[in-house]
Amino acid sequence: MTLRRDISPSSSVAAGAAPHSRMNALRSMCSTGTNQKVGGFRWQLCDGQSISSAAIPSGLRDLPSILFSLSLLPTRAILPLLRLFSPRKELIDPPNTFTNIRSDSDNMSIPEKFTGFQVNSAETWQDFKKQEFDPKPFGDYDVDIKIECCGVCASDVHTIKGDWGAQPYPLAVGHEIVGKALRVGPKVTKIKEGSRVGVGAQSYACLECRQCKNDNETYCKHQLDTYGSTFPDSGAISQGGYSSHVRTHEHWVFPIPDALPSTIAAPMLCAGLTAYSPLIRNGCGPGKKVGIVGIGGIGHFGIMFAKALGAEVWAISRSRSKEEDSLKMGADGYLASGEKGWNEPHKMTFDLILNTANSFEGFDLSAYLSLLDVHGKWVSVGLPGGGGITVRNQDFLPNGCFIGSSHLGSRRETLEMLQLAADKGIKTWVQEVPISADGLRSAMNGIEDSKVRYRYCLTNYEEAFGQ
Repeated sequence: MTLRRDISPSSSVAAGAAPHSRMNALRSMCSTGTNQKVGGFRWQLCDGQSISSAAIPSGLRDLPSILFSLSLLPTRAILPLLRLFSPRKELIDPPNTFTNIRSDSDNMSIPEKFTGFQVNSAETWQDFKKQEFDPKPFGDYDVDIKIECCGVCASDVHTIKGDWGAQPYPLAVGHEIVGKALRVGPKVTKIKEGSRVGVGAQSYACLECRQCKNDNETYCKHQLDTYGSTFPDSGAISQGGYSSHVRTHEHWVFPIPDALPSTIAAPMLCAGLTAYSPLIRNGCGPGKKVGIVGIGGIGHFGIMFAKALGAEVWAISRSRSKEEDSLKMGADGYLASGEKGWNEPHKMTFDLILNTANSFEGFDLSAYLSLLDVHGKWVSVGLPGGGGITVRNQDFLPNGCFIGSSHLGSRRETLEMLQLAADKGIKTWVQEVPISADGLRSAMNGIEDSKVRYRYCLTNYEEAFGQ
């Protein structure tokens, strides 16, 4: 694909004029910054779109001789040159004309049907079948992503087992996705085609309500999950990252910083964000004492992000089996809640406790709440199966503590979290598992038996699904 120049008979500079006179006229036109035809040329893409002189960055308008040379270059070479002279904002979020140019051969690589490892019923939740499915219709704001890797979340297990109710089987789960943006819709401005991107646990919200307009789109009453939800416009069922591709609205597609390897970044898109959002929303930072209950996928991110934000961090787990790991992650101290009197020396000393526990078996909420200072905050993000626990007034009256919860996080928080991880060198403790029916069964069992340290990430997608 190349740019071609088109000589116009109405041009204000005759094509047959002497080279030096055309150059002088060109220099004069470019200096005005107006949307004129430059030197009798209209810069036109092969798909019919044109770039006027006004669309050329000011740095290039000051270099008219380069303009003539540009016609000799292919599009893939010309676009980086244009961006070199663009303002910084264009480097981050360039105009649609420049970022979303694609050829027919690019679209040929996007299959009409996607393929995924699906579960067909709750009774057969460990029996993964590689099956084709229809994605939702491609929309103006959608991004098609070829998946490179996907983290494995405890939510995946709860969902396919039916712990949280009936599901729209057959279903491919997985919502910690990293891959390549193969195609972007005509109205997409946040994502560049060909870039490395990620998708987390949410794939839709109205983007019009008060919640959406105040960085709370995860609490939109119309929000949909990345898998197992029904899209209102088409009736299609969302399918997750145990698949060859995923199609998602650009608002829930995130550029991945170069400093973060894909398997490190993927688990951050659910587990990482689930820990990061409540930490920053509840004042985690220098001078604060923060407890992290449950040292699993979410909990290990809680330790690392709380430490990166400047807090004093204490890991809290049932036994001391994870003490060494927790200290390596950055914890300043460790409490084993299975030990007698474990909470006594620390009563009313914590400002914030983030509960990430995946089980309420033998869970003494009163002992945990006793750790909080006056008006301290207990925030739960774990979603164990079963009936939950009983909360009594006597549990939170002695210190007037607040009990709350948190659900995922906003787009802004996701981008901040990824950048913080890149800047601070935060690395997921990850175990890679090649995606296959056997690999998925092994990962599900590892989560059920609490053997994972501390996040599985599925890899080898090209071997499983082809190029």
